[in-house]
Amino acid sequence: MSLPKDPFMLLSYVNTQLRDNYSSLSELCAALGEDEEAVKGALGNAGFSYDEDLNRFTAGH
Repeated sequence: MSLPKDPFMLLSYVNTQLRDNYSSLSELCAALGEDEEAVKGALGNAGFSYDEDLNRFTAGH
């Protein structure tokens, strides 16, 4: 499965997966065969950053 290209769809998908299935962004990306820095970059360009403590992307960090 390829990740959504729209940043808000990507945000929703990634945060749902992190909440329900994965304990970290690294684990999620490894399982999906995706580049972690590319995911962070795509969501960073939309104003979101990964919060390791919350295990989710949030706005304004």
